[in-house]
Amino acid sequence: MIDDKEFDVAMEYAFYFGEIAIKKGFITEQQLDEALNEQMIQDLTTNNHRLIGKILLDKGLITHHQIAIVLEELVKNKKIFLSLTNMLP
Repeated sequence: MIDDKEFDVAMEYAFYFGEIAIKKGFITEQQLDEALNEQMIQDLTTNNHRLIGKILLDKGLITHHQIAIVLEELVKNKKIFLSLTNMLP
């Protein structure tokens, strides 16, 4: 069962995943919105969290290779963010 904090983190990562996928031209904003809605509904009704990339893949909107590219960018951006926040007092 996913708790509120895990749900918030999952949605944040899904949003960032989607934003990167849009910037790379892999999906549209509308496709992301539909996938996020599907993810949220499933999380709330079944407590069975599906990754946003898996939802997009199952819909045929993104490939395994494109998911890997997005995840690589996501990890790189997260490392940059963490290194910047570690510099704060």
